[in-house]
Amino acid sequence: MTQETQGRWPEGKKCAFVVTVGFEAELSVLAAAPDAVDRAKSLSVGQYGGTRGVDRLLAELDRTGTKASWFVPGANLASYPRQLEAVAGAGHEFGNMGWQLEDMGSQSLAEQVDSIGRAQDAFQSRLGLRPEGFRAGRGSYAPGLTDELLTQRFTWSSSWHGDDLPHFHAGSAAALVEVPRHHELDDYPYFVFNLDPPIPAGSPRIASSREVLRNWILEFDAYRAEGLCFVLTLHPEIIATPGRIGMLREFMDHVSAHDDIWHATGGDVAQWWRQSAKPNPADHPAEIFHALTREGRPT
Repeated sequence: MTQETQGRWPEGKKCAFVVTVGFEAELSVLAAAPDAVDRAKSLSVGQYGGTRGVDRLLAELDRTGTKASWFVPGANLASYPRQLEAVAGAGHEFGNMGWQLEDMGSQSLAEQVDSIGRAQDAFQSRLGLRPEGFRAGRGSYAPGLTDELLTQRFTWSSSWHGDDLPHFHAGSAAALVEVPRHHELDDYPYFVFNLDPPIPAGSPRIASSREVLRNWILEFDAYRAEGLCFVLTLHPEIIATPGRIGMLREFMDHVSAHDDIWHATGGDVAQWWRQSAKPNPADHPAEIFHALTREGRPT
């Protein structure tokens, strides 16, 4: 490791490792196929995450002592109170994912702020907390949302894909930290499947669990070698089937075999980055994107 990499993470750890969970349940089905609203069989694909997936995933996280960041649309707090109380009772971190997995790309800034604020109120009412982390479930930020998130006392986001390390959101009045994620480290693109209506649209296929495990191990080993921030994204309805939970177990055992990994929540990483990191360099993708869009021009 370079000298800069050696001092990047707490206690000289080589790599940060973050597990995030998107508890979307049937909202993910409705986001992909709105006409499935009255199709109980299709909705049950997502509901499996509540009926079986959450408990199975919580048990696996408990086995390795892993604290994860659970991103939850506000509407699911009423739909799955027992499951989310169990998540809270296990000491996991919560993140806001808007109200019901709306396509943010079709919303105005005011609509995005309303959805996020409504979810914050639901967290406060149901669990007595207000998350500090946010994830855009579908679509992207409207111009100005970063400052609105700061106004609502969010401190970090995990929505963008432009880096393998945390960075600051450019142009905001204060430092909102982004903890980036990548599709190849997400179970959803590999395994999401519904036959009718087809999800994903076109010709869906289910990936080989063995090959996905190989992908994740290859990526983890490379992140560790370069001293980066590995963000894994899981969904209870996807990863927590009887077979796939075994795949996750093998992967977590591979990670746990290394004693130089910082196991952290997204909030932990954001706090560390805010306290220890330098500002973004001028050529960072976040700075370039801000420069191109600060006057509201589309890219």
